[in-house]
Amino acid sequence: MRYNFKQFDIVKHRKIYFSISLAILVIGLIALSIFGLNYGVDFKAGTAIDITLEKTASKQQILDVIKKTDIKEPSELRIGTDNSKRVTLRFDEVLVDKKVFAFEDEMQKSFGEKTSFEVNVVDPTIARELAWKAIIGVLIACVGIVIYTVIRFEWRFAVGALIALFHDAFMVIAFFSIFQLEVNLPFVAAVLTIIGYSINDTIVIFDRIRENVRFGKKKSFPQLEQLVNTSIWQVMTRSLNTVLTVVFAAIALFVFGSESVALFSLAILVGLISGAYSSIFIASPIWLLLKKITDYAPKEETQA
Repeated sequence: MRYNFKQFDIVKHRKIYFSISLAILVIGLIALSIFGLNYGVDFKAGTAIDITLEKTASKQQILDVIKKTDIKEPSELRIGTDNSKRVTLRFDEVLVDKKVFAFEDEMQKSFGEKTSFEVNVVDPTIARELAWKAIIGVLIACVGIVIYTVIRFEWRFAVGALIALFHDAFMVIAFFSIFQLEVNLPFVAAVLTIIGYSINDTIVIFDRIRENVRFGKKKSFPQLEQLVNTSIWQVMTRSLNTVLTVVFAAIALFVFGSESVALFSLAILVGLISGAYSSIFIASPIWLLLKKITDYAPKEETQA
């Protein structure tokens, strides 16, 4: 697939792209400070119960059954859109076995003895441990990527890649905060997947810039700007083909997949779009900006 876009100067308008990203990041920070994140049962104490009913039921019917027990109303109650026999309940309290068994008995009396349950209880200690390990996992991935980029390229490329990674991860976090979508372990898996995709796309562009710089003559800064712009466009078709292929797959998984993978697919979709944007419009211009500061600014001062 070929794209015959007019090769506008991406690097020339880098301040616009920086401003767009900065504005979105500020909005995300405001949303986080006001709404926070909607943590799922994986990251906070509570109980999750997934139910497969023998016959269909409405939300009100399920709530009526819960009222017959000592359990408080759930913080979340979802019925599968394509199958009203699939029910997901989330409770903010850690339910003891006695309450769970009483609830299961009442549900089977109302909706059939073949009604099955999958109960997941997370106590506060485990919730804190999972949250901490998730943060550590993301940080280790970022550190490893920075080390790899420094070894294979140079520190300025590493800085650009790191900023792009944090940009993409925060975009997904801000999106989930604004719309108060549930943050759970699959969300962490989605963030790690996004980091891997984003760095792959960024490295392809960096590699082309490095090769063009290596085989070119010593250049003035305007010539270097043109070289970076040319390098980006040389891999543009590859970048677009890659992101569109994965985006189509993510959309298909979101639309046709089960409810259990819906939020994972949505996080992947947002991250893919952000990753493609940051690889093209953020990472390379940041390298160019650092190159100007370290290699060209002193010369310009001398000439002045």
